[in-house]
Amino acid sequence: MNINSIQKKPRSRLHSIKIFAPATVANVSCGFDILGFAVDAPGDEVILRLTDTPGVKILEITGDNGKLPLQAAKNTVGASIISMLKFLGSNQGVEIILHKKMPLGSGLGSSAASSAAGAVGLNHLLNTQLTKQQLVTFAMEGERVACGTAHADNVAPAIFGGFTLVRSYNPLDIIPIHTPPELYCSIIHPNIEVSTKAAREILSPSVKLADAVVQWGNVAGLIAGLMSNNYELISRSMQDVIIEPVRQQLIPGFSMIKQAALSNGALGAGISGSGPSIFALSRNIKTAEIVAQAMQHAYNQTHLNSEIYVSKINHNGVTIL
Repeated sequence: MNINSIQKKPRSRLHSIKIFAPATVANVSCGFDILGFAVDAPGDEVILRLTDTPGVKILEITGDNGKLPLQAAKNTVGASIISMLKFLGSNQGVEIILHKKMPLGSGLGSSAASSAAGAVGLNHLLNTQLTKQQLVTFAMEGERVACGTAHADNVAPAIFGGFTLVRSYNPLDIIPIHTPPELYCSIIHPNIEVSTKAAREILSPSVKLADAVVQWGNVAGLIAGLMSNNYELISRSMQDVIIEPVRQQLIPGFSMIKQAALSNGALGAGISGSGPSIFALSRNIKTAEIVAQAMQHAYNQTHLNSEIYVSKINHNGVTIL
């Protein structure tokens, strides 16, 4: 990014802002680290305030059961803002209040939501005309703090809304993908926590060529299905032969829950991000609601609690409240 290429408007009179950042489903079965989409709920709320004292401070975090650090540099929302201020060459003071309204370690982009909210909110407060793709680079720094890897498959859809494809990381190239109008998402979140870092560490650094060929075909098929409103193509492309077979061992009852979704009309189902949440895509809201109930009924057999969410694909991404 070149700071000289940024267009700026006169300084906004706003000194505080409240932001909503949505949960996201990353990977979408076959697209590890490159595909994701946003949903309507759950999500995080963040309040940012400009101050005359330089430095980024987190004043309060709610909903995290004391698990998240108050040190700005070690928190995803703080890291995102610090990265952006450094790029801008600004010593602007910022105070943060973070309301976590989604579970941690859920596979629903909890860290990405906070990070994306910070980048988008500061951009709005400072009235700096950074593009969404530029904002993704700062939000990725929050992901680096959270799991050690600056990946964009959650922060990109959180900022852009809808489906996004990370075509390239070097240079970063985010491509918004058309969403078929009748597509709905069902999510079940088991009340267990899976660390993104741990879920990445169990993956093999190498992939068999035969598996890679299958995966490439599925990614291409899924993109083609989304772009052409071809629900049958979407369905047969939602197959992951590389990541899901490894990560499913971290999720009790995964195969049973996935089968429940498919047996009740889902186009496809898989692990949301690193898990333990499981998502399913359906062609209409009625089917999506039936699928959600079926997944929860199946999960009840594990004697663990869970929450379900049903949502249309969220096209707005991070919004100002």
